[in-house]
Amino acid sequence: WLLKYPMPKGARLVRLTAIRTLLHIAGITLMFSSLQYLELADAIAIAFVMPFIMLLLGKVYLNEDVGPHRLSACAVGFIGTMLVVQPNFVEVGLPALLPLGVAVVFSLFMLVTRAIAKDVDPIGLQALSGAMAVPLVGAALLMLPNTSMFVVDQIPNSAWWLLAVLGGLGTIAHLLMTWSLRYAPSATLAPMQYLEIPFATLLGFAIFHDLPNSLATLGIVITMAAGLYVILRERATARASAAIIARQPAE
Repeated sequence: WLLKYPMPKGARLVRLTAIRTLLHIAGITLMFSSLQYLELADAIAIAFVMPFIMLLLGKVYLNEDVGPHRLSACAVGFIGTMLVVQPNFVEVGLPALLPLGVAVVFSLFMLVTRAIAKDVDPIGLQALSGAMAVPLVGAALLMLPNTSMFVVDQIPNSAWWLLAVLGGLGTIAHLLMTWSLRYAPSATLAPMQYLEIPFATLLGFAIFHDLPNSLATLGIVITMAAGLYVILRERATARASAAIIARQPAE
């Protein structure tokens, strides 16, 4: 409904950008919170139930054709995610579910981004999102001054340059994501997302000396395999549809 509600184009883009900004703030907050309790690779692997959630959202809300093969892969991928969650849940409790919240929020974030990517300039979108986010986060700082995640003076001086690097890399990454959604279909781009898991594992080991345990590793492998199967299935379906259209006689 939020994507399809009729409005003038300019007002619609502003409204969807505001929704996208709120989802972005919520997703980043959940991910940062999860990293206080979970290893980097585990948090990202759990959050990678996101492609399956997007597939289901497309079926339920956008009436996209999702066959039994892809639904079965969703179920297998969710089982893999639960294998990653289970040992973390035993160790840290409910915070192990935070990356699942990240997956839901960023699935909605990606749907909104897709809805506006072809109609806006990525740099303008990023600037407007930042302009909207500053007063929202500033209001949270003023309204919740004693909440641990909003206490700015706890940040050591040595961490400010890391925050600057994080902001720069995040800006570049989101610009590239928005540009890519403008020029390529999601089925083409989706395999790139799964590179995050091995990269996160390597970075987590190199910087924090963290490695997933055997059960979590099995869950990561299952989740990646199921996700890649969904992608291959979508490509096969797209090729078959294109072949049928090509064989139809021109009117």
